[in-house]
Amino acid sequence: MDRFQEMQIFARIVERRSFTTAAEELRMPRATVTNAIKRLETRLGTRLLERTTRVVAPTLDGQAYYERCVHLLADLGEMESVFSRAAPTGLLRVNLQPTLARRVVMPALPAFLARYPGIELQIGEGDRLVDLVREGIDCVLRVGNLQDSSMVAQQVARLEQVTVASPDYLARHGRPETLDELGRHLAVNYISSATLRPYPLEFLVDGELRQLTLPGAVSVTGADMYIAGASAGLGIVQVPRYRVEDQLQSGELCVLLPHLTPPPLPACVLYPQSRQLSPRVRVFVDWLKDIFAGFG
Repeated sequence: MDRFQEMQIFARIVERRSFTTAAEELRMPRATVTNAIKRLETRLGTRLLERTTRVVAPTLDGQAYYERCVHLLADLGEMESVFSRAAPTGLLRVNLQPTLARRVVMPALPAFLARYPGIELQIGEGDRLVDLVREGIDCVLRVGNLQDSSMVAQQVARLEQVTVASPDYLARHGRPETLDELGRHLAVNYISSATLRPYPLEFLVDGELRQLTLPGAVSVTGADMYIAGASAGLGIVQVPRYRVEDQLQSGELCVLLPHLTPPPLPACVLYPQSRQLSPRVRVFVDWLKDIFAGFG
């Protein structure tokens, strides 16, 4: 076993916090993984991992060594991909925003797998910002203005937003035609998990951003409940158009103030700094950019 392979084993153990999980993912016997770490610690003359009955964690020396390892392994992978004509292979773990996954990504996925038959995809769905390294995820697709300096973000799309309400709500409260009229209405407010305050409605007026926070009897913290509240006539909401396309087609929701467009929302792929050169992640991001071209 060469030193790069030992580094790869060590890095996987740190990321998964488990010898057993690392061995399964690397498709090696657990004894092989254990012996590789013993040889590595002996050669370096220091203890790299603290082992308990419940978790494995790097020591201070282990954390420093891990940070160097991931950069060296990324550089090696990039160098080999430059000089090798072989297509990327191996397991790619991704986590996708659910509605975009159903509407855009999954229908196009057969073409990606046909282009890269050596890649095996493991797909999860969610809206939260996961701990990619700890949870063993290579990249996530998220919508919105994300603030996380520890992640690399590549924008794959800018999604049209709409301001909507139900016909029942408009029958009771009237249809606003201006921002001044809108200010006298109610909203279903979406609460920011970071600030615990509602996100304002946003509009582009003569190229300038205008924000408006409306009162409302109901506040939510989830996208599905947000849309459901609008459909139930509880108030006005502002969402990416793709999320309410079916409701707009059926008449369950109506677009308001079409002459005052909200700013588009970015859809971005995020991945750890240490994996920004991964050939599997790179081709997946490039493919997402292709399938989102012209969407939303």
